[in-house]
Amino acid sequence: MAANRRMKRMASSQPGFIKLKSVSGGDSLGTTRRKRLNKNKKKNWNKNIDINDVDEFLEDIRHQERTTGGLLSEKTDESLFFLDVGPPKKAERKVAPVEVKMRRGKPVRPLRIDLILQHDSLVAAPKDVLSYQLPNAKKLRRIAQKAEHLAAKGIVPRRQKKLLNLRPVEKTESKAVTDANNNPERDFYDIWAPEIKSTADPWYLQQTRKSRVKRPEKLNAKPSALPAVEVIAPGGSYNPDFFSHQALLQEAHDVEVKKQKAEDKLVRQLAVNKDHLATEETIFREQVEGLVEQEDDDDEEAGADDDGVIVGAIAQALKKTEKERRKERGEILKEQSRQADKEKTFRQQQLFQLRSIKTSIKQDEADTKVKQIQRKANQEAEKSQPRRLGKLKFQAQDLEVQLSDELAGSLRQLKPEGSVLKDRFKSMQKRNLIEPRERAKFKRRLKVKYQEKRAFREIT
Repeated sequence: MAANRRMKRMASSQPGFIKLKSVSGGDSLGTTRRKRLNKNKKKNWNKNIDINDVDEFLEDIRHQERTTGGLLSEKTDESLFFLDVGPPKKAERKVAPVEVKMRRGKPVRPLRIDLILQHDSLVAAPKDVLSYQLPNAKKLRRIAQKAEHLAAKGIVPRRQKKLLNLRPVEKTESKAVTDANNNPERDFYDIWAPEIKSTADPWYLQQTRKSRVKRPEKLNAKPSALPAVEVIAPGGSYNPDFFSHQALLQEAHDVEVKKQKAEDKLVRQLAVNKDHLATEETIFREQVEGLVEQEDDDDEEAGADDDGVIVGAIAQALKKTEKERRKERGEILKEQSRQADKEKTFRQQQLFQLRSIKTSIKQDEADTKVKQIQRKANQEAEKSQPRRLGKLKFQAQDLEVQLSDELAGSLRQLKPEGSVLKDRFKSMQKRNLIEPRERAKFKRRLKVKYQEKRAFREIT
């Protein structure tokens, strides 16, 4: 029996097989056994229940509401039926003028997409109940009723009495509420217009934190006097003048010559002098140094010991007598008087040198002014020079110049050179906005481990 069912199942799965409905009933392949459910449990009430008739009824009601605006059973006969008495007479026929758009003598039909988007339902939009509700509406209504009741009796509430007894305050202009950024009807705002100064008390603005913090003057100064975008020399054009192009080539040549001189200087400093190289003679002399002359040194040391004088203790200085002390004091007084006379004579001589002294003073003042002017010029020149902001020194970008045979006759044949990103990066370094940097070098922290897999080991 099981083999027979398996054969039938395989045959039915073959393409082109036509299934025939069996009339035997019970043991057919097309029929399924009905699942038995326990209906006395609440969780099985909604399972396997046919609710198609309920869905059809509700869909019919919704269809009536969309098309007629309500149920047909609730409509009157006059709204559903009308009496057809035939066409009206010619005299009574009044046709209202209908505005129809014409195109080439034919009426223009509305587009299908416009017809689809039209509102064809007669059901009114649902009312938003939340938009009509107020927070604490019941409490506010009770307060209003109580106020009306007291007003009818002529009683003034305590809060209102306090407000009436208060001193009248001068009305101040209310702050203008700024509109949202996405409001298309907001007023025009000029960001370059001068700022309106506040007339309020500075102390009040400072204590209430409504005044802006004073911006330091140093932040307003630019770190460099150079422009953000520097214009290249006229010789850098795609079709430059001959003299302008030659001047740019000379400038690029000077830069390369300066680099070459720096490299040559480094090579000269690191070069080894051939005169300082060791030869066989100098090597032999160093090896025998101290061996041949040792005997002569021993004889000289012995002779020095024989002729030497024994140095004893330092003799104690003799005490000065009263005569020597008077003589020493006299010499000191004579020296002081001599220095005073010399100073007096020098001052008297300066009276006759006033003209030369004035000339020297004027010369010093002129030199000081020249130095001040030079110092100011140096300070102005330093404003356009890159400063040392980090451990690296600023390296200027190479000049983008084309040789005479590389010049293009038109913009179509011009070859692009340089990089805009690199140019902006170097410009920011030159204007002291960022410190000079160099590309970070990748350094592997751990060693790379190589492992032979089994498949590779089997092949080798």
